[in-house]
Amino acid sequence: MFLLLPTVFPLLLILAISLAFFFIKRSSPTRTTPKNLPPSLRKLPIIGNLHQLGSSPHPSLRLSRRHGPLMLLHLGSVPVLVVSSADGAREITKNHDLVFLNRPKVSIPNRLLYGGRDVAFSPYGDYWRQVRSICVLKLLSNKRVQSYGNVREEEAALVLEKIGKISSSCSLVNLSDLFMSLTNDTVCRVALGRKYSGGEGGRKFKELLAQFGELLGVFSIRDYIPWLGWVDKVKGLDGKVEKVAKEFDEFLEGVIKEHTDQDKGEKNAGESDVEGEGQDFVDILLEFQRESMNSSPIHVDTIKALILKKTVNVTYQASYSICSLLGLILHTVLEWGMAELLSHPNVMKKLQDEVREIGRGKPKISEDDLEKMHYLKAVIKETLRLHPPIPLLVPRESAQDVKIMGYDIAAGTQVYINAWAIGRDPSLWEDAEEFRPERFLNSAIDYKGFHYELIPFGAGRRGCPGTVFAMSLNELAVANMVHKFDFALPDGAEDLDMTETTGITVHKKSPFLVVAKPHY
Repeated sequence: MFLLLPTVFPLLLILAISLAFFFIKRSSPTRTTPKNLPPSLRKLPIIGNLHQLGSSPHPSLRLSRRHGPLMLLHLGSVPVLVVSSADGAREITKNHDLVFLNRPKVSIPNRLLYGGRDVAFSPYGDYWRQVRSICVLKLLSNKRVQSYGNVREEEAALVLEKIGKISSSCSLVNLSDLFMSLTNDTVCRVALGRKYSGGEGGRKFKELLAQFGELLGVFSIRDYIPWLGWVDKVKGLDGKVEKVAKEFDEFLEGVIKEHTDQDKGEKNAGESDVEGEGQDFVDILLEFQRESMNSSPIHVDTIKALILKKTVNVTYQASYSICSLLGLILHTVLEWGMAELLSHPNVMKKLQDEVREIGRGKPKISEDDLEKMHYLKAVIKETLRLHPPIPLLVPRESAQDVKIMGYDIAAGTQVYINAWAIGRDPSLWEDAEEFRPERFLNSAIDYKGFHYELIPFGAGRRGCPGTVFAMSLNELAVANMVHKFDFALPDGAEDLDMTETTGITVHKKSPFLVVAKPHY
């Protein structure tokens, strides 16, 4: 999720200040407002509706049943439009996409991502269009994604080996750790040319990624009440952001230096060229920089920001999360998908029957086999419906006054699309809270941004460009795991803990421990 509230003490302090000004606010003249504003909640002076968000904003903002598809809140001094319906999402991301292409300037991502030079948080303009074009055409084209197929298959096979070794010792398998390793290693090989997971350095790198992903989702009070920005410093948030930003910058400087100083034939152990293409993302970006010279929008800070996008987000957005969105997303979807399968044995059995029939006599499932696995794809879609990795998506901002669904929306309004609430809307989905992959077997609805009742990766020009890459690994990993192993909860565990944690992506709070038995 994108918003994480400050700790209790600062919020209580702000609330006390707000109450002190309450009567002054009541006696002051009201401002002129648009003629027809969306429904809202009663707000307090200074803090507005901040106190009503709770620690998990996406369920707190699931108010469409009472307030309609659009709701206007005020977080401090900032107007925020919450969109909780498919029709509202269509208005924002399709019918008025140009009006809402901008990103609000958010202080923590701005400091972590080189002043907003990455694709996800960069403000709308020529720079964003150029960099997004590079990502789509140079890094994440269908041809390029296909060329990384051997990397995905090799890393998926390594996970199976790890599960086999753990199960042979009669130990519990920690799927949370395995999924983190899978996504981090895959993304690092594709984006950076090699893994960064071995030894003490690998442990520190994993911790750094986790901190990076957590900070990207932390609420900074200065973004909404600027004159109270000192609270972030007192809490230690500013210092933590500066530390992580510095460490990531040093790490990425080293990655770029490795690529500029070494020939491809001199790579260290654990490095491998991508079959067919022989280039990772850093190679491609550096080559593009050399070819374009001074006309290129790519310089060292941009390369580092783009690496973060592919590593944090494809490892952690995932497991964005390497570095923020793709990694996080990969990890999150894998974790919730397997959690739902363990919680619904009948669904697991049906999926295993399909996978094992198609994979009969094969040592592993290949990417070529995935197209035949219709129930697998339905399971992934149902997982994304109930557990979108970034429940409120990345916020947008209106560039001008506009009318949406009959309501007047002012320029400068931030927009949060509650993909979590849309996926659980009972007017769109029968038995909306139930995990039923069968609903997608005879349905054309997909998650690629064209069906607004299912938009876990956003839609329109601001939709995630790495969706195909991320889902390729998710399908491959799940198919191979259920092909080779039977999974069960540990002895004595009747139900799986589905409590969510917080961060830019929402994953399981408790470690995901299971019993794995080889299937012969």
